[in-house]
Amino acid sequence: MREVDVAVIGAGPAGLFAAYYAGFRGLSVAVIDALPEPGGQVTAMYPEKLILDVAGFPSIKGRDLVANLVAQAAPFAPRYLLGTRAEKLSYSDGNPVLGLAGGEQLRCGAVVVTGGLGSFTPRPLPVAEGFVGGGIVYFVPQPAELADRDVLIVGGGDSAFDWALTLHPLARSVTLVHRREKFRAHAATVARVLALPIRVVVNAEVTRLHGDGLVSGAEITVRGGAAETLPVDTVVAALGFTADLGPLTEWGLRLDRRHIVVDSTMATNLPRVFAAGDITEYPGKVRLIATGFGEAATAVNNAAVAIDPAAHLFPGHSSDAG
Repeated sequence: MREVDVAVIGAGPAGLFAAYYAGFRGLSVAVIDALPEPGGQVTAMYPEKLILDVAGFPSIKGRDLVANLVAQAAPFAPRYLLGTRAEKLSYSDGNPVLGLAGGEQLRCGAVVVTGGLGSFTPRPLPVAEGFVGGGIVYFVPQPAELADRDVLIVGGGDSAFDWALTLHPLARSVTLVHRREKFRAHAATVARVLALPIRVVVNAEVTRLHGDGLVSGAEITVRGGAAETLPVDTVVAALGFTADLGPLTEWGLRLDRRHIVVDSTMATNLPRVFAAGDITEYPGKVRLIATGFGEAATAVNNAAVAIDPAAHLFPGHSSDAG
């Protein structure tokens, strides 16, 4: 079994800041997330969107915020266990033991759950079976990789329109297809896309993909009309994600609907299990990234005392660390 002081479940902004703070406190840390990239909801849904309410940044792109948080934690060498889930919780000699997908166990001094809205699973594009890894993507960690490609974006929400704005200057062509006439995206973003030479097809669906494992074209059928085949080599399926607390619901945590109830120390009802960020619930809770940062620091500082009762709750100021 691995040994780590703090296991952080969730690699979104609150989880990444918890990883930094655990390192700042001299604790070893592992970060677990079901997604293959750090950043949680920010990376999955709006990496190119400007965030305006993070202290110290008049504005910052979601991707840049995540990159900065990863860099902030990097000196303390957190262990990233991405693309996996924490499925079971047990105890050994009073220490939490996490059972990970695949059978590995992780023995911890404490657990900090920062899972946001839970694990994200992309809503699949029905015709994409057989093409995943061959031109079908559900989010775009590196937009530059789609330079000079013919890109088809499927969806009508904020993510779809954000990708359209981001990829338009890079891709050879961008086409957006939505099955309805009205969009869920912010009106100002829709207006910006419609003002660009981006083809937007409404009341239409992707009914077939062409290619032998690699996408080479897409058949689009407008409701009540004929099918049209477009040259496409990348399809961005921006159909949203389903969020699920998954195995966390079986751990015995006190829940309020889909959130974990915590006290003022960010402690849950389970020994040495804390939580921070959007996943938590308490009177007056405000779900903002800025709030999650403070909760992550509170959770880690209280976890440090739970691990070592002789430790001080207040860690001192980072400016004094030299």
